[in-house]
Amino acid sequence: MSTPQQSIYAKNALLPSGWTSNVRLHWNADGDFTQIELNAVATAYEVQHSFVSPGMTNLHSHAFQRAMAGMTEIAGEGPDSFWTWRDLMYRYALAISPEQMQAIAAQLYSECLRHGYTSVCEFHYVHRAPNGEFYADIAETSKQVVAAANNTGMGITMLPVLYSFADFKQLPLREDQRRFNTNVDQILQIIQALETQRNVQVEVGVAPHSLRAASTDQIRELVAALPSARPIHIHIAEQMREVNACVAATGMRPVELLFDTQTVDERWCLVHATHLNQQEVASMAASQSVAGICTSTEGNLGDGFFELPDYIAAQGRFGIGTDSHASQSVVEEIRWLEYGQRLKAQGRNIASVKGQRRVADFLWQQCLHGGAQASGRKVGQLQTNCRADFIIFDDQHPNLQGLDVADVLSSVVFTGNDNLIRDVYVGGQQVVAAGRHRDQTQINADYVQCMRQLRQL
Repeated sequence: MSTPQQSIYAKNALLPSGWTSNVRLHWNADGDFTQIELNAVATAYEVQHSFVSPGMTNLHSHAFQRAMAGMTEIAGEGPDSFWTWRDLMYRYALAISPEQMQAIAAQLYSECLRHGYTSVCEFHYVHRAPNGEFYADIAETSKQVVAAANNTGMGITMLPVLYSFADFKQLPLREDQRRFNTNVDQILQIIQALETQRNVQVEVGVAPHSLRAASTDQIRELVAALPSARPIHIHIAEQMREVNACVAATGMRPVELLFDTQTVDERWCLVHATHLNQQEVASMAASQSVAGICTSTEGNLGDGFFELPDYIAAQGRFGIGTDSHASQSVVEEIRWLEYGQRLKAQGRNIASVKGQRRVADFLWQQCLHGGAQASGRKVGQLQTNCRADFIIFDDQHPNLQGLDVADVLSSVVFTGNDNLIRDVYVGGQQVVAAGRHRDQTQINADYVQCMRQLRQL
């Protein structure tokens, strides 16, 4: 009987300090790194991998929306916006069964794994059945999504979403929002029901949906009841209509209101935070919370541009997410995070600091750290006691073959559209080999069958 592989040799490994040559990574049977061996000498029987990086955390996902990708790109009679897209999403969300959620999530997670994500923060709000009643197990739909993560090998932070109101001033939910309807007690019941799911691959936090869908009193009550050190995510200031409605209802902008009513610290991830003034930038950075930037979705929905240069200057923490899954690619999120800033500023190489002038390297490392913090899990670093989650770039691809290691991430992020991620390991287990997920054929077949059912509705 063969011994499971528990080490790998990297000619170059992306450590927290940067690219380091001649590294052997060791992990244990639980999937945690036990040793990062420096100045290692390769043995005759070892495969030598040229470029090894930690896997990335996808810090914001609505998995069921993967099935909508590409289906809302048809102009209506009037102006289209986030709000017209949302109406279509609501109608679609009413139809999906828990089993279909699992099939869709498995498809999404297998795609994300192939493109460099090894962890996901699932912002999950479809809790009830289509008729508006809870399932016999209040956490039924959450467990289906966790099962998809477990089956595909994706690490997950499940974030049950508190969703009580349709808008500011505690307006009642619309009929087409009935599957999302939850109060604080119900969210705490879901969290408790998920307790047995927690392990080295699964964490459970919480997500007040937004300041328009949860009151500040509810958020304070929920956070007080949450076990310590669990992550807290919230949508904030995504659209100017939201900002203006918040000001009209409360006299404050959303980020301003959040900081005025809550103790925001490193447990928090403020998703989007697209529309910020200088005081809000400073408050977020000082709080050591994470800005969850979802560039492909923000571009798809016409949200606007995050205040990235000012936020970087304030030493703010940030990460990336795929949100509605118009894209499942680490590279595309990071590329367009930078390109959006170039378009806005009409300049180049925006995301850099004095100590790191290589834009791709700076963004990649920042997103590793910010995503890991947002997940509440020990991921995002090739370091002892962290999860053995890593990706291996394809050193035989023309874009990387013979390339100096200092130029690797620049080439990965800013050159072409081929997927340069060859192999992916999560918890020391290989889930992607030569660009293909270990269960890709079955996952694809299940997804196709699921979509065939949904399109008949």
